[in-house]
Amino acid sequence: MEANITGNILALIAKVLSGASVRWIDCQPDTCQRVYFANHTSHLDAIVIWSALPPEVRSLTRPVAAKDYWTAGPVRRYLSREVFNALLIDRTEIKVHQSPVDVMIREIGQSYSLIVFPEGGRNSGPDVGEFKSGLYYLSKKRPDLELIPVYLDNMNRILPRGEVLPVPLLSCVTFGP
Repeated sequence: MEANITGNILALIAKVLSGASVRWIDCQPDTCQRVYFANHTSHLDAIVIWSALPPEVRSLTRPVAAKDYWTAGPVRRYLSREVFNALLIDRTEIKVHQSPVDVMIREIGQSYSLIVFPEGGRNSGPDVGEFKSGLYYLSKKRPDLELIPVYLDNMNRILPRGEVLPVPLLSCVTFGP
């Protein structure tokens, strides 16, 4: 219950800070299993996408995030586990028989959706970077998952690399092509 209240408050804060307008093009919010894949420019990206989803979709959607970042400190650890139900990927110990794609498939089961950033790390430029292979292998192993592209516009200016405090600006979250 407490995590749900915290999640709703964080979603509201993310919406206010990002000033995000949300557009759905050729798709609509749905609780079916999906992979939302987006460009990555800010530490706020996953939170802004997550907060742009309706509550019933949000409760079934897990951001995929770097374990080393989200376990560094009690606040991040609490948020990643209790609020976002994030799927944390260990970037330092990747094993062949326990690849990040295999972990994602196991963790989502038959009900959860994912938010992934196929570029890997954050990109500081306006263009979308080259994708890593994970999204391809995820879609090959689970062709039943609906892939929804998400484009975040102006997030790199709200919380630029190296900054701690966000600067409220307008941004746009576009779901769909």
